[in-house]
Amino acid sequence: MSSYAGVMESLMNSAEEQQPSSPLANSRSNKQESSESQKPNGVCGFVLVHAGAGYHSESKAKEYKHVCKRACQRVCSLYGCYLQTNNVTFYCLFTQCDSPFTNAGMGSNLNLSGEIECDASIMDGKSLHYGAVGAIRGIKNPVLVANRLLSEAQKGKLSAGRIPPCFLVGRGAHDWAVSHGIPPCPSEKMATKFSLSAYKRNKRKMELAEKMDSGHNQTKKRRQSSENENGSGCLDTVGAVVVDLEGNVAAAVSSGGLAMKHAGRVGQAAHYGCGCWAENARNMNPYSTAVSTSGCGEHLIRTMLARECSAAVQSEDAHQALLEAMQNKFISSPFLASEDRVLGGVIVLRCCRCVENQPSQNIQGILVEFLWSHTTESMCVGYMSAQDSKAKTHISRLPPGTVPGQSLAIEGGVCRLMSVVE
Repeated sequence: MSSYAGVMESLMNSAEEQQPSSPLANSRSNKQESSESQKPNGVCGFVLVHAGAGYHSESKAKEYKHVCKRACQRVCSLYGCYLQTNNVTFYCLFTQCDSPFTNAGMGSNLNLSGEIECDASIMDGKSLHYGAVGAIRGIKNPVLVANRLLSEAQKGKLSAGRIPPCFLVGRGAHDWAVSHGIPPCPSEKMATKFSLSAYKRNKRKMELAEKMDSGHNQTKKRRQSSENENGSGCLDTVGAVVVDLEGNVAAAVSSGGLAMKHAGRVGQAAHYGCGCWAENARNMNPYSTAVSTSGCGEHLIRTMLARECSAAVQSEDAHQALLEAMQNKFISSPFLASEDRVLGGVIVLRCCRCVENQPSQNIQGILVEFLWSHTTESMCVGYMSAQDSKAKTHISRLPPGTVPGQSLAIEGGVCRLMSVVE
C-alpha cells in the first residue's frame, strides 16, 4: 500500500497568499510607476521548479532550496510579466545547471569512462514542439541546445523540404550546437571537485564489489547497494514547468544521468513523454498541463511517466488523479513488475481560464493548480508567480516509517493569476 503526505492547500487561503492584496491598485491611468515596476497590472505567469527527486540531506537543505529560489526569482526579475513559456523553462534550467549541488550540465555525474554526458529536453504546450539532446558532451548547459532545437523546428522545414531534427545525441548533438553558436566547454572544465571526488569514490566501490562472490544473493546485495547510492543523491535532475496568463504552458528537464552509467546511455530527461510534457487545453482536454520528472531514468522511460501524469490530471480532482497515476502507472506498473523499488518524482501544473465580474471592471484570470509527488526519500521544489516578491521553497519528504520506492508523498497548492480585461 502506498502512503502520502500533505494535503492540497485550500483555494481560498492559497489564492490569498499568492495574489497581491490589491491587484487593481495601479490602474493604467496611473503614469507614476517606478522604473522597477513598469509591467502590465496583474499580468503575470507562474513557475514551478525542482532540484531532483532523490535524497536531500538536512545539512545541504539550505543549498538545495537556494538553487530553486534563485531560479524562480531570476526568471521573474528577468522576464517580469512577459513570461514566454519556453524561454522561462530553459532559463530556469540554465540557472539550476550552474549550481554544483545539481546533477545537470557542468558538475554532473561522471560515467564509467570518467566523462560527463548530459540529457535535456523542453516542450512547448502551444505548438507541441519538442527539442532534446542525449549523451551530449562538452556543452555546459545542454538545455540551451534542446531549446535551440525547439526554436529551429518552429521555423519550419529546412532546405529541399527536409524535416528539422528535434532530438540529437552524442557527437552529432555537440557539433550541431557549436554550428548554431552555442560555445563548447572543454571536458576538463565540465567536472568539478565534487563530481570528481564522487567518481573516484564510486569507482573504488565498484572495484571492491567486483572482487566479491558473484553468487545470486551477493549479486542482489550489490544491486540493492547500488540502488541505495543512486537513490541517495544521484537523482538530483533539475526541471521546470511554467504557465503564462494566456494559458500557454511549457516544461523542461536536464540531467547528468546516473553515476557510473555506461557511456552513451540516454536517460528519461531526453526521451519524449518521459522527461517532460506540456500541452495547452484543446479539443477534449479542458486543462493546460505541464510536467517535469526526476528519478531513475529507466523506470521513467518504461512508464512514460510525464505523459501519463499529464493525461491523468485532466480529471476533475487533480490531487487524487496524480496520486492514482503515481500508484497505478508507476509504483504498481506492470512494466516495472520486476523492480524491488520504483524511484521517481514529478512536478505538475494544470490551469484553466476563469472570469470574475467586478462592479467596476472584469477580471480575467488563470487558475493554476500545482503539485509534486515522489517515491524517493525527498524532493526539493520552488515556486513563484511574477506578482510575488519572493519564491517559496520546500523539501518534501516521505512519511516516517515508509519505504522509498514502495510508497509516495504528494503535496501542492493553487494560485490565481489575474489581469484587467479592456
